[in-house]
Amino acid sequence: MFRNPHTLFRALAILEAITWTLLITGLILRATTGWALGVTIGGGIHGFIFLSYAATVILVALNNRWRVGPTVVALVSAVIPYATIPTEIWLQRSGRLAGAWRLEAADDPRDRSWYDRLLRWFLRHPWVLGALIALAVVLLFVVLLIVGPPGGRH
Repeated sequence: MFRNPHTLFRALAILEAITWTLLITGLILRATTGWALGVTIGGGIHGFIFLSYAATVILVALNNRWRVGPTVVALVSAVIPYATIPTEIWLQRSGRLAGAWRLEAADDPRDRSWYDRLLRWFLRHPWVLGALIALAVVLLFVVLLIVGPPGGRH
């Protein structure tokens, strides 16, 4: 399905931007009509995709061996409405999204680290990786729903 890191990253960057529209629409509806359910729905969908995007950034950053700077920029871009799209374009143009999934060890000495071996194992078993990422996102999402927004509910 996601043949390479770029296709996965692009899909989540676009979804994250789309869900900003849902959240903003919900906020406008609440402000103009008092319909708070729009924020609940749009915010819930956006929150889930936001966490999924963050997980994707980390996965692609590890696979493509990004430095801290581009990784932080990609993560922070999700906090700014629609910024994941220009971030994806920048990462693609700078070559940071180029290449394939690293399924096999290369001559690079970094491929001998424990996390690179673990990453390759998970990338060779994408259903296991996908299920674990989905489970982690769902658990974090549920915890955040239980904890609630900072400052309590208004």
